Amino acid sequence: MPQYLIAQSELPEERQARRGRAGKSSGETYAATLRQIVPDAEVAIVAPADEGARVFTAEGISGFDGVFLTGSPMHVYDETPEVARQLAFMRAVFASGVPSFGSCAGLQIAVAAAGGKVRRMPRRMEAGVARGIVATDAGRDHPLLDGRGRVWEAGAIHGDEVEALPPNAVVLAGNCVTGVQAAEIRFAGGVFWGVQYHPELSLKEIAVALRAQAEELVAEGLAAEERDVADQAALLERLHAEPDHAPTRWKLGIGDELAVEANRRRELCNFLAHLKRLRDKAG
Repeated sequence: MPQYLIAQSELPEERQARRGRAGKSSGETYAATLRQIVPDAEVAIVAPADEGARVFTAEGISGFDGVFLTGSPMHVYDETPEVARQLAFMRAVFASGVPSFGSCAGLQIAVAAAGGKVRRMPRRMEAGVARGIVATDAGRDHPLLDGRGRVWEAGAIHGDEVEALPPNAVVLAGNCVTGVQAAEIRFAGGVFWGVQYHPELSLKEIAVALRAQAEELVAEGLAAEERDVADQAALLERLHAEPDHAPTRWKLGIGDELAVEANRRRELCNFLAHLKRLRDKAG
């Protein structure tokens, strides 16, 4: 029976706010998605950034088959105790040798923990749909992106991005908005696979996130008014309910890679398949 550890970097008030909007914290969403894909998995959720949280050592993490880092509002370039605790946890994950995966802020945490740089996006946020994602030469043959076509879309909402990867890391995919949309990082004996987008989220959850940040999206110039954000969110909710609804796909300008749940989760499923191969090999 596989054992997974989910580390959420949302703080308590942020977790509660997300539960009010979406019904789950980011960690709880990850857990639900993992259990759908691997029904017999044992999943534990921790919050290493919290004040008074358990301090994990590499030995304490080594009993898990995989570690997952969620998205959150955390800015890893802020010099706060919360960020310091989260980065210390990630360094312990690397040192444990347990394979890890993260999305959005999860990727950024791994980058910062291994010595790379994260910044506020200099031009604009990426919100709703990340378009025109293309694999690099290294990414085309990497198991994280197995099954992806030449170009794809993904659900995304972020205002920070990777500025520079750490040593012993490789860019696997990017687009014209964010140069690092997927990466592998090797550090202190561990290996991390991550994406800037959100394979763990449903289209409905992306819609909820858009509504929650409507004011910011208008301020960033992505939408002329909050009504535009509401309209975009409504289209995503419609596609969540009816993935094959052609008029909604046309309005959003997306295809099977994002509309079909199995395709949307491809990177997460590829990582879980990688964990299974490692587990089977270990006997």
